[in-house]
Amino acid sequence: MDEIHKKWMTEALNLAKRALENGEVPVGCIIVHNEEIIAVGRNEVNETKNATRHAEIVAIDQVLMSSQETAHRAKDVFSNSVLYVTVEPCVMCAGALRQVGIPLIVYGCGNERFGGCGSILTVHNAEIDTLGPKFHCISGVCAEEAVKLLKDFYKGENPNAPEEKRKLKCPEVLQ
Repeated sequence: MDEIHKKWMTEALNLAKRALENGEVPVGCIIVHNEEIIAVGRNEVNETKNATRHAEIVAIDQVLMSSQETAHRAKDVFSNSVLYVTVEPCVMCAGALRQVGIPLIVYGCGNERFGGCGSILTVHNAEIDTLGPKFHCISGVCAEEAVKLLKDFYKGENPNAPEEKRKLKCPEVLQ
């Protein structure tokens, strides 16, 4: 494994740990431009009660906001950046990443339920020109650590889940 990818993924994993501490699905990401972190994101879905506040979207928003405040065009920044995320981007995030034009996504573990980079759909390289430029993926970087964080989250109960979806502490035996 390329050491530089591992270095940056470690930063994303730290953000995923912060998400876990805040009761969020532990996904963290960073955007690296010219060997410098220019944006960070962690899941904020439960905290904001907004289903679109995935780690990747939070980081994209940071770049868009900083581009408005500087002379840098967001399109130029994105097209020369790499996004590191602990879990394969979902279909929504993969579509957003194509829209902004990030050419390389490095992720930890696959997303067997919602993955948009090959696990479920191949949004990242689908022949749909209106989505924006295709991007390349490198998967499996620090995957074990990413999976461990997800397992830690799913061991607990999500206090924001609807009552009928919450895990039962002492399930009754069906008769």
